[in-house]
Amino acid sequence: MSEELILTKVEDGVGYLTFNRPKSLNAFNNELMVQSIEAMDGFATDDDVRAVIVQGAGRAFSAGFDLKASGERQLDSVDKVRTQMALQFDFIIKFWDCPKPTIAVVQGYCLAGAFELALACDMTVAAEGTMFGEPEVRFGTGIVAMLLPWITGPKQAKELLLTGEDRLSAEDALRMGIINCVVPPKEAAGRARNMARKMVRSAAVSVQLTKQAINRSYEIMGLRQALLMSLDVDVEINATPSWEKQEFARIRKDEGTKQAIAWRDARFADEFPTD
Repeated sequence: MSEELILTKVEDGVGYLTFNRPKSLNAFNNELMVQSIEAMDGFATDDDVRAVIVQGAGRAFSAGFDLKASGERQLDSVDKVRTQMALQFDFIIKFWDCPKPTIAVVQGYCLAGAFELALACDMTVAAEGTMFGEPEVRFGTGIVAMLLPWITGPKQAKELLLTGEDRLSAEDALRMGIINCVVPPKEAAGRARNMARKMVRSAAVSVQLTKQAINRSYEIMGLRQALLMSLDVDVEINATPSWEKQEFARIRKDEGTKQAIAWRDARFADEFPTD
């Protein structure tokens, strides 16, 4: 029997979406993304759903987009790259656009596309020990949904995105305004449920229109246009050869994804002197 890539349920007015690829650290492949978009569309139109909680099965929220699957695709033209990037963008932004409030519960790893998805949610509860980051520049790719500068300040966003930092602690993420709270791992799901229950008990129209008003404020400031422009840049990055990208791809093909990631991480393993 094939593994269910996502799990969904509705309970006490809350829709739950669980990424269910724990052996792959819930890495996002195309099938999971398509199913998640469909599930979110279902929650959006279900009158029994007043809030949505998204979470990951096992020891990680998600390590981001599936690098093994991406290595198996034949993205040999700009149009193919654009189609793939558009799916990833639509998947992430679905959580921003959902008319019902969305809450991400993150633990373990919340990296790359998963980090962007958590940013797209209205609230994020992080378990102690969660590691955040955007390592894309370290192996020659780019940011699908450039939400980080809208959530935190430009200097913090540039430090994370231009260095490819992938070991940002939950405490530092809280300090930067990226998440709402840090709690012990056993309390994370309960904290998110309590947030959701408060919204479920509030007037649905008030909650939804208030979220819409907040989001529209950012849209008026140019968020949507900026995200689409950044997506175009991401397509260009992914369609442009670079030594780092080619070497990462070669190792991934010859030795496997784990070895390619190990090569990438080893290049940044040393501590640089600060004096």
